[in-house]
Amino acid sequence: MQDLVVVADAVRDACVEAALNAYEDAGISGLCAEGRWEIAIQTMRRLDVHALVVKVAEQSARPRSP
Repeated sequence: MQDLVVVADAVRDACVEAALNAYEDAGISGLCAEGRWEIAIQTMRRLDVHALVVKVAEQSARPRSP
């Protein structure tokens, strides 16, 4: 169960970071708030969740140093 929580946290954090970056970039490009929001949603939908899950799994499989 703990592994699922770690993966869920990583996916959530990646979605939030991607959305915030996309929203900011869209604003710099001159989009209105609605357009910025649409870009943020598109970015979250395009997020490579599979690659993220693999990365988290690899990190959690590494032995922890004392």
